[in-house]
Amino acid sequence: GFAQLCKGLQGGRGPCCLLLLLSCAKQQSYLLLPCLAAVGFLTVSSVITMSAPFFLGKVIDVIYTNPSEDFTDSLSSLCALLSGIFLCGAAANATRVYLMQTAGQRIVKRLRTTLFSSILKQETAFFDKTRTGELINRLSSDTALLGRSLTENLSDGLRAAAQASVGVGMMFFVSPSLAAFVLSIVPPLAVLAVIYGRYLRKLTKMTQDSLAEATQLAEERIGNIRTVRAFGQEMAEMQKYTNKVDYVLQLAKKEALARAGFFGATGLSGNLIVLSVLYKGGLLMGNAYMTVGELSSFLMYAFWVGISIGGLSSFYSELMKGLGAGGRLWELIERKPQLPFNEGITLGKSTFRGALEFKNVEFAYPTRPEASIFKDFSLSIPAGSVMALVGPSGTGKSTIVSLLLRLYDPISGTITVDGFDIRQLNPLWFRTKIGTVSQEPILFSCSIAENIAYGAEDPSTVTAEEIQKVAEIANAASFIRDFPKGFDTVVGEKGILLSGTFLFYPKKILLLQSEAKILALDAENEYLVQEALDRLMEGRTVLIIAHRLSTIQNADSVAVLGQGKILECGKHEELLANPNGLFRKLMQKQAFLQNSDAFALDVQSGENNLLKENVRENV
Repeated sequence: GFAQLCKGLQGGRGPCCLLLLLSCAKQQSYLLLPCLAAVGFLTVSSVITMSAPFFLGKVIDVIYTNPSEDFTDSLSSLCALLSGIFLCGAAANATRVYLMQTAGQRIVKRLRTTLFSSILKQETAFFDKTRTGELINRLSSDTALLGRSLTENLSDGLRAAAQASVGVGMMFFVSPSLAAFVLSIVPPLAVLAVIYGRYLRKLTKMTQDSLAEATQLAEERIGNIRTVRAFGQEMAEMQKYTNKVDYVLQLAKKEALARAGFFGATGLSGNLIVLSVLYKGGLLMGNAYMTVGELSSFLMYAFWVGISIGGLSSFYSELMKGLGAGGRLWELIERKPQLPFNEGITLGKSTFRGALEFKNVEFAYPTRPEASIFKDFSLSIPAGSVMALVGPSGTGKSTIVSLLLRLYDPISGTITVDGFDIRQLNPLWFRTKIGTVSQEPILFSCSIAENIAYGAEDPSTVTAEEIQKVAEIANAASFIRDFPKGFDTVVGEKGILLSGTFLFYPKKILLLQSEAKILALDAENEYLVQEALDRLMEGRTVLIIAHRLSTIQNADSVAVLGQGKILECGKHEELLANPNGLFRKLMQKQAFLQNSDAFALDVQSGENNLLKENVRENV
């Protein structure tokens, strides 16, 4: 794979860097023709450019010798011919640059979309272990770095390689002995380039990783600016970020010093080549082994070779930086998710009813395998019923929702939907059948209409009428219309409490995690939200992480979670009647029971209405 090839080249085991970059286009056959055409134009341009010194040398010999009577006409014709040839070379070079850069940009586009697609397909545990800032840095900085290697750098590197090769060949053609003498300086330069390349790769990796850390810090602080401001930590966060970018600056200074030394050495080598040509060529001319035209041609070839070597040095430098970024990018692209993305069976409408069951489930988060969340966890939720889930904080109530969405797989045990193991189902299909409201409903940076349509299987096909209907069901249409632009109002990351995204298309299963936030609403808005929820729950399998007495009372059953399993399960009245039960203790702690007299309540006598009145007054 590409990642292994990158590592091989970075370790000095791969001799051909050019093939590495071209392999990015191996799956894009439509780029083959433009690339071949670019190589053809490159060949034409390089041949014309590198033949110029040879013909100019012949012109110099003609000028240097005694001219004949038709000298002026011959010289004019020759110069006119060469001008036409040079014009063709310039056109070929311009076409080569255009074709290579456009092909390279297409490769970069494919690289970015493939990388983003691969990231989205990874399992949730991958995001638990990988920092968001690092992934953003890979998508932005690393792809841009590799993009430069695939466009400007690759095009210029090909030209420099072609001109250096042709130039060296022509130098041997003009004077083999002088060429051998001059090129003796190349091996030491090659050794220097290898040493420099390895050092630069190391620096580039450190720089990109440091940039990722700085990006992560900035993203977290900006995303939680209210918390930063509430604690007055602006100056401290500024200093943290400054320290991060200062380290990046120190690495950049080291890179600048290395580049200065390397390019200074290559520049000196080019000048020494010219000086060597003048010295050795002068001796050969003195002994009549060369003409002045041949020496002039050789000197121009040496000049072109020197420029080309400088271009290759720059190409090699940028290539090593691109390899440092490319290796990490392709590790992400080639990474296989541990959970399937779009594989498995789907259930027909008649088969899919929404019955859920946990059987002896054991689970721990991959980032904390030693901290078990569930041990022998079992729970059954009949199709079309409402289950209220209660329990102390940290007992794994939200984890149940994550397991149902198959964001994680249990270590052991099974989770079934209508008798089918959830691991047999297509996760992408199954999630489209689940409506969920998370603990922190998120609104993307787009219009309210686009946020509402996000829950549809194909948001692009949703009409404005459907969006408005959904908003009316959620009792949100009136205040949305109060915005200056109505449904076209662009919102930020935070916003409406009750998301309408799960309202599109019939959802057999509803998972509600934000029910506690209703407690913070005023009476009027609480009524509107509760009314919308009641309509949504009709005829659906509903699991609510419950905090409100009315929700618990209206549920078909209540499950009490603790110690990694279900401790109590039954009707609200049944659980409340157990004086030693955890459910009763939770209700007491959360002030759902007003005083100790309520504990003596006779559930079967119908006095539960008195409890409701006391609770309403207390809330």
